[in-house]
Amino acid sequence: MCIMTQASKRFPAAKSSLTPADIPDTEGCCPEDFARLFPTGLFRALGDPNRIALLARLAVAPGSQTVSELAGCCPTDLSVVSRHLKTLRDSGIVASEKRGRQVFYSLRYPELAAALRAMADAMDACCSPLGQRPNQRRQGEAK
Repeated sequence: MCIMTQASKRFPAAKSSLTPADIPDTEGCCPEDFARLFPTGLFRALGDPNRIALLARLAVAPGSQTVSELAGCCPTDLSVVSRHLKTLRDSGIVASEKRGRQVFYSLRYPELAAALRAMADAMDACCSPLGQRPNQRRQGEAK
């Protein structure tokens, strides 16, 4: 049995897909909210160098791209690239559209950017020293 299958059975993802409804307001965030703000599927999808290369290629592409067009960025077979794209699609990072026999992929930039911003805002609100955001000055600091 594959190690990845064993790991996924041991550590199932709470929620793997990213939707606009998943991006909450981070004002007054608490550590308990981190599980909601940090979808494990998103991190799992971003945790592979080949998938990052695919995202970079999609980010600069002048539109949707097929698996064959995207495969040039990764030193792997088309089937492996296709599996990576499925992982990215399942996590909500990329969108896919079937046209005839081909599937075209595109980056879901607004959703990804909003999720990353929400995570950064939550960390600022919850983890900054004395609960201050980095752009706030402490009392008595010079401007």
